[in-house]
Amino acid sequence: MCRAGETVYKKEAGMKKIPVKENPDLEEHSTEIIRHHLAHRPRAKKMWELLTGDPEVQASWQMANYVAATKLGMNDHGRIHVTVATASALTMLDLLDDSPFVPDVITGKFGDRDDAALVVLTAMLCHDLGNMVHREEHADLGLVLVTPILDRLLPQIYKDPAQRTAIRSFILSAMYTHHGVPRPITIEAALVCIADSTDMTKGRGRVAFESGSITIHSVSALAIEKVEIKKGTEKPIGLVIHMSSSAGIFQVQEILAPKVRAGPLADAVDVIAVTTEGAHAAGQAIVSGIRMQGAKFVPYTKGDDCGTWTTP
Repeated sequence: MCRAGETVYKKEAGMKKIPVKENPDLEEHSTEIIRHHLAHRPRAKKMWELLTGDPEVQASWQMANYVAATKLGMNDHGRIHVTVATASALTMLDLLDDSPFVPDVITGKFGDRDDAALVVLTAMLCHDLGNMVHREEHADLGLVLVTPILDRLLPQIYKDPAQRTAIRSFILSAMYTHHGVPRPITIEAALVCIADSTDMTKGRGRVAFESGSITIHSVSALAIEKVEIKKGTEKPIGLVIHMSSSAGIFQVQEILAPKVRAGPLADAVDVIAVTTEGAHAAGQAIVSGIRMQGAKFVPYTKGDDCGTWTTP
C-alpha cells in the first residue's frame, strides 16, 4: 500500500548517508531505513524480524487500524504508520550519537546501543496496538495486550531474566507515554513520543478526509508535504516540516511541538516549518515559516541559522 507524502531521513557530518528516493512507496522506503539502522545491531534486528513476522502482531496492527480508521474515521494507525514512525525514531536515535543525550538503557547500565535501539523499535511498532480495543485509554490497553507478546518474544533474545525484565520495563514505559501525557521519562520514550508525530504527511490524513472527517486535524495533515529529519545546526536533531499551505502549522504547533517539549529531549530537537515555493506562488503562504523557540514559535525565514535547510 502506498501513501502520498514523504518522510526524508538524512545523516551528515561524516555519518553514513541514507539514500533518499523520489516519491517512494512510504512503507517500503521506511522499511529500508529501518534495515539500514539495524544492520549493525543484531538484537534489535532480530526483534524487528520477530515482530514483523509474528501473526499475532500482524493481526493486531490490522485490527488497531480497523477500529481507528474504519470505525472512528481517524488517520492511519496500522502497520504503515508504525513503520514510518519507527524509521523516524531510529534515525533520531542515531543522530544523538556523540551528543550529551545518551539513551537511559546505556546510562543505567542495562545494555548498549543495540539494546536501546531494540527498546525504541519495539515500543514504536507496538505503541498503537491498544486501538484494537478502543481509542479511549489505548495507551493503557496497549500495555495489557503487548506484555504477553513481549514475554513470548524477548526470551529469544535475552536469556538473563533480570536484563529481560529491564528491557521490557523500558519498552512499556515508552509505549505508555507516547502521547506525552504523562511525560516521557527516558530518552528512549522521548524518541517514541516525538517520532509518533513525525508521520504527519498528507497521505496519512487523506483517508480520514475522504471518508468525510473534515476537521482541522485532517485538513492540516493534507498541508504537510514532507518531513525532513536530519542533523541540526545547533542541536543534535533537526525536524523540518515542508507545508503546501499555512494550514499545516496546526500539525506542527499543536501535535508535534507539545511532544517535543514533553520529555528529556526538549533541548535536543530543533523544529522548523516552512511553506514551499509552490505555496507562495499559489498565494497559500500566510507565513513563510516558523521555528520553535522554547515554549513558543517565532517567525522563520529560509536561511536563518539553518542555511543548509531549503524548501523544495
